[in-house]
Amino acid sequence: MSAAAAQQPVEKILEEPNWPDSWPFSPADFQRYDESTDERFYDSPRFVTHIDDGAIAALTRHYQEVFPPAGDKGAALLDLCSSWISHYPPGYSAGRIAGLGMNEAELKRNSVLTESVVHDLNADPRLPYEDNAFDVITNTVSVDYLTRPKEVFAEMHRVLKPGGLAIMSFSNRCFPTKAISIWTSTGDADHCWIVGAYFHFSVPGGWTPPTAADITPGPAGGAIGAYFGARSDPMYVVSARKREV
Repeated sequence: MSAAAAQQPVEKILEEPNWPDSWPFSPADFQRYDESTDERFYDSPRFVTHIDDGAIAALTRHYQEVFPPAGDKGAALLDLCSSWISHYPPGYSAGRIAGLGMNEAELKRNSVLTESVVHDLNADPRLPYEDNAFDVITNTVSVDYLTRPKEVFAEMHRVLKPGGLAIMSFSNRCFPTKAISIWTSTGDADHCWIVGAYFHFSVPGGWTPPTAADITPGPAGGAIGAYFGARSDPMYVVSARKREV
């Protein structure tokens, strides 16, 4: 993405993305400072949140707006890179809410899930689910850790129902030693373009054009926070739907 394009509002980034003819990333882009096994890194549970309360609330509101109605027994959702909390709307339920993550103790603590599996997507990007299984896939502040995103996004497409929605949300917070090189060396606008490219190139023509949204809340602490310049964590969403057959 050009420097000029990076100065646009986030919502404009993917309106005219000027995709190149082929996959625009190199293997070096997906290298990490810490190349030790992810299994070892995530072995100990972390019962913490990685974005602040304002960003969490903004993401939860976004989910409320786009999710199937709560209590829909026919709806199926998949939370990729899941943990002890998914930031879904309070009391939300569906017929199936699957969680795929790296730590069993964290997944067992997640009360919204109806099922869970421990699975390392960097070691094996294949999703252990049937074709056309889910209405919605979420990934909260973890897309920056994927070292094989093209394969993972192709798998997301496979397991989504036609018309199903994939929601990738992220901030500028991360474990820097485990985030991929291209993520740690670029800014928020670039990140929206990068995730949009994952959609575009993973299954050419298989996704609707990805869209980007800045859902960052207002100043932390209301008027007092604004006076002192306090800001909530930034929060962005890049989404696309599996095209109808």
